[in-house]
Amino acid sequence: MAKRAKKRATRKTAARRPRQAPKMLSDLFLETLKDIYFAENKIIKTLPKMAKAAQSKELTAAFNKHLKETQGQVKRLDQIFRMLGKPARGKPCEAINGITDEGAEIMKEFKGAPALDAGLLAAAQAVEHYEISRYGTLRTWAEELGMQDAARLLQATLDEEEATDHILTELATSVINLEAEEEYRAAA
Repeated sequence: MAKRAKKRATRKTAARRPRQAPKMLSDLFLETLKDIYFAENKIIKTLPKMAKAAQSKELTAAFNKHLKETQGQVKRLDQIFRMLGKPARGKPCEAINGITDEGAEIMKEFKGAPALDAGLLAAAQAVEHYEISRYGTLRTWAEELGMQDAARLLQATLDEEEATDHILTELATSVINLEAEEEYRAAA
């Protein structure tokens, strides 16, 4: 008897609670947009520190160039939020926090060391790969949701992120990693 009464009480309570609408792709799009908005603003704070820590003029220049691009990317995200009629707000992104924490750790542990720039470059590429993943996903979802203007803005940012990754790879393989290895051999 007690089981039946408890079951009826549970049904009554459930019936009184407003039913939550199922989460849709548009909800996921907005949540992921908030995630990358937070990430880009975190990167804007982190890039000047990385540029200052870098020993290579080329790497410093690459970080400074990407800082300007990132500021433009945030403006594009602001546009997309306006298109959606939503406030431009980020939500904490543990992934980018972890990646930038690793970069800060490299700056601290390798300060003045031959491998510092190689470590900074690797940390920067981890950020780029995260961003490439997010922007590619967001662009695809925008297309699927019929948001062609948002898709165009996201593609422009994706193109910049891929170009930055390419520049960092070229810098790593043509200069930074070789210099770190040469300095290591000279010290040995």
